[in-house]
Amino acid sequence: MIKKLDVLNAKIVHALQKGARTSFAEMGRAIGLTPPAVAERVKKLEDTGVILKYNTKVSYTHMGYQLKAMITLRAFVGKLKPFLEVVPSFKEVINCYRITGNENIMMEVVLRDQKHLETFIDTLIQYGETRTHIVLSEVVSSAPIIEVK
Repeated sequence: MIKKLDVLNAKIVHALQKGARTSFAEMGRAIGLTPPAVAERVKKLEDTGVILKYNTKVSYTHMGYQLKAMITLRAFVGKLKPFLEVVPSFKEVINCYRITGNENIMMEVVLRDQKHLETFIDTLIQYGETRTHIVLSEVVSSAPIIEVK
């Protein structure tokens, strides 16, 4: 059952989405709660599955990767399940989605260079037909889901 967040919890979630390192004291000052009250609400949001995890966003270029790409895969008959089992082991894949439409899979990948891309596609083609789209820049990234008014 989906339960709507109250205004204070929505403001807390919004603050955490903008910056997960925001202190409880800072959030409390912004929304009118004490730091312990904010901490209690955050704990409840974690316990109920509203907050799933906290991440650190890292620059792929500073980590030695020159390319970011979106690759779609249209799986061959009988190859989707084997692909779903192996894809978590591909170090290039930073996000993978099972999608509707002509393709079955969409992956966000980071690669060292064009040769690395070629090698990675060679690995994928045993599972299906691929399409590659090179990311030129991020226009919107990690936008908050909830807009607080």
